[in-house]
Amino acid sequence: QVQLVESGGGFVQPGGSLRLSCVASGIVFSANAMGWHRQAPGKQRELVAVITNNGRTTYAESARGRFTISRDNAKNTVYLQMNSLKPEDTAVYYCGARRGVMYDYWGQGTQVIVSS
Repeated sequence: QVQLVESGGGFVQPGGSLRLSCVASGIVFSANAMGWHRQAPGKQRELVAVITNNGRTTYAESARGRFTISRDNAKNTVYLQMNSLKPEDTAVYYCGARRGVMYDYWGQGTQVIVSS
């Protein structure tokens, strides 16, 4: 059974930092590209960052320069370090895994709230 379990969300003030983690099981983690997406209330889910199985990274414009995606294949874990957080970063953040173009699996999400 495939599971992607996110953690690390919470409440933070503008300018603060959070580190999200996603632990995968039931998949060949090293063979998957792993992505972080987010969905704010009333909005569509959007890409935040992706890291391929080869370690190549891609960021949404809104995340570039503030967020860093990384992976530890030995721990079957992908991370999203988020710095200089803004209120508009408030969303539920989802971890996804894919072998091809489309995502095969999603986690349940972790809530991030950025507010003063």
